[in-house]
Amino acid sequence: MTPPTTTASPAVDHGHVTVPAHGHAPHGGLSHFLSTYVFSKDHKVIGLQFLFSTLLWFLIGGLLALAVRWQVAWPWSPVPVLGKLFAQEGGQMAPEFYTMLFTMHATVMIFLVIIPILAGAFGNFLIPLMIGADDMAFPTLNMLSYWFMWPAFIAFGASFFVEGGAAAGGWTSYPPLSTNVASSPGSGWGQTLWLLGLTFVGVSSMLGSVNYMTTIILMRAPGMTMFRLPMTIWAMFITAVLQAFALPVLTAAGFMQLADRVFNTGFFSPEGLVVNNLTSGPGGGQPLLWQHLFWFYSHPAVYIMILPAMGMVSDILTCFARKPLFGYRPMVYSIAGIAGLGFIVWGHHMFMSGMNPALGITFMVSTMMIALPSAVKTFNWLGTLWGGRIQFTTSMLFAMSFVSMFIIGGLSGIFMAATPVDIFIHDTYFIVAHFHYVLFAGTAMGVWAAIYFWFPKMFGRTMNEFWGKVHFFLTFIFLNGTFFTMHILGAVGFPRRLADAYHYETFHHLQPMNAFMTWCAIGMVATQIIFAINFVWSMFRGPVAGRNPWNANGLEWTAPSPPGHGNFDYQPIVYRGPYEYSVPGADKDHLMQTDPPNAAAAAAAAAAH
Repeated sequence: MTPPTTTASPAVDHGHVTVPAHGHAPHGGLSHFLSTYVFSKDHKVIGLQFLFSTLLWFLIGGLLALAVRWQVAWPWSPVPVLGKLFAQEGGQMAPEFYTMLFTMHATVMIFLVIIPILAGAFGNFLIPLMIGADDMAFPTLNMLSYWFMWPAFIAFGASFFVEGGAAAGGWTSYPPLSTNVASSPGSGWGQTLWLLGLTFVGVSSMLGSVNYMTTIILMRAPGMTMFRLPMTIWAMFITAVLQAFALPVLTAAGFMQLADRVFNTGFFSPEGLVVNNLTSGPGGGQPLLWQHLFWFYSHPAVYIMILPAMGMVSDILTCFARKPLFGYRPMVYSIAGIAGLGFIVWGHHMFMSGMNPALGITFMVSTMMIALPSAVKTFNWLGTLWGGRIQFTTSMLFAMSFVSMFIIGGLSGIFMAATPVDIFIHDTYFIVAHFHYVLFAGTAMGVWAAIYFWFPKMFGRTMNEFWGKVHFFLTFIFLNGTFFTMHILGAVGFPRRLADAYHYETFHHLQPMNAFMTWCAIGMVATQIIFAINFVWSMFRGPVAGRNPWNANGLEWTAPSPPGHGNFDYQPIVYRGPYEYSVPGADKDHLMQTDPPNAAAAAAAAAAH
């Protein structure tokens, strides 16, 4: 391996040695296009495929959410534009269609947006670049991890058009509602396609997790020890561990529920399946078994959906605060602690199932313990910002917003950890407010921060900062107007999942608040048009970025923008930690990880080259 090349100033420039492109001679034609841009094995292309696919589904999930909000705010009134899609004359929403809407909204946003955009898009694009590798450990497996998402895309999408409509059993798919193959809408082929889609998403994620763990363990650049890894990589690594251990449980449960529906087995059906109002199948199953298997995965999945955002936000905050990350090792240990505790708290989703009180208290205490490593992360983020020379870029605004949204979502979660409180608020909008603050207000802010931050590395150009800030402020205002109000509704017992709560006299006076939330939701979705235009325009017309537009110090910022095949035009050697900003005595406010530790080492590296 050759050391980083140096020019007149060895500690400044390391990027001008051409490395052969791994023996791939350029060629043209359709086969070249397919292998380069469609069935590509290059981790960067696969990451962008995940990114574009998930952004499209993000639009679909947002439109489904607007339809849900419209029905809650103005029950049975015609829905503009979308009314023609609904079953009832005049554009009114059928009650069964409402249950399909909130089921598929949650399904799309969790399984087709949040998980694949974090682990699939950013994990694929960033991991090799940030550890100094030329690609993933298993490029073919990496390609398959993306293409296994397509059967899921097709299954979930097609479920809207089959007889009976899409799944309507909630995104949790609890039996016996989800296993009764009856004639009622949402319980036929739509539910079966839902289970097929879920299974393919699980297989895709498992393929990715194996690749991520292997790549991070075995393919780091010389000098890149585990405790020189950026927090983004630590978060991706621990997320991959969560996926590897939790996903097989959900995938097996999905096969079991499919067998109940298709082959009349009795894993989860207590009284046999109901087909055309006739009972068949063996029965004797346990509906609660599905809940245990589902939540054994789906609570760790909460951290699969938030840990990568935590890691990326940590890197962004340090860059624009121009300070080292406060408490690097405690941050690593806290992520590991969150992941470990995440495996022993799934029962708090089942407090209303009638579990033994002693077991309920055990889950309650372990749930409260998760607040400790979460608090470590929060205080360390604040410690990083304290006294920093903060640069209020669009990416930094979204990153700081992530911290505040995560705090609100985390604090509301403490209420639900207490069993007696959860029994009251479980089926209210307080729960809806909590998980939207964690999984949308939190995660989405982290995703937008990451897009604005790594966009120059992906496309070689920067996004427009003015319109980026407009996008941030409008999103922040409308988002909080939508979701914070849900806490108030939940505190007075406003029920979730009902198409019309206003036939209860208790809730008549809450209609103006629901209308306000819906208008905010419409504004939030409309604001994303600004982001979409900025994103597409900047891909082709944005200012050329160069290698390191943010003066960051990670390895990815020493590669060309965008990186070519093989990523680096030299062999990176790591001499430093990931957050050496504002180092006393340094001649600049950031030291790259490839900067030799002193002048003697720099001279030796130059002489060796």
